[in-house]
Amino acid sequence: MTTEKIMLTLADAKKIAQAAEQTALANQWPVVIAILDDGGHLLYLQRLDDTQFGSIQIAIEKARAAIALRRPTKVLEDNINQGHLRYLNLPGALPIEGGLPIVINGQFVGAIGVSGVRSNQDAQIAQAGINAFIQN
Repeated sequence: MTTEKIMLTLADAKKIAQAAEQTALANQWPVVIAILDDGGHLLYLQRLDDTQFGSIQIAIEKARAAIALRRPTKVLEDNINQGHLRYLNLPGALPIEGGLPIVINGQFVGAIGVSGVRSNQDAQIAQAGINAFIQN
């Protein structure tokens, strides 16, 4: 049995990043935005002016954790905050809010990771990117 697979394209990744960037700029938040495909491979990376370079790898790893575990990285953070420290040992887990899977028609097609400001603000930027993409 075969299924039809939905794939995130570079054009899609750019649309997501553009919407995320608009939210970041509107709030004057310097961030890195990373978009990965469903295999955890980088499709698009954008570093806004004056963003610390350490956020590059963090944004990528947030997105990678979100697609690898098929859940927002906030779920991991919440579990650890509740004392479930075993989540720290999951391969590829980065338990910091700001990584979100991208789901289209029930299929996990990729993820977005954002880093540079407070983690809840990173997540707000990431969600704005996803929302704009899904509404189109």
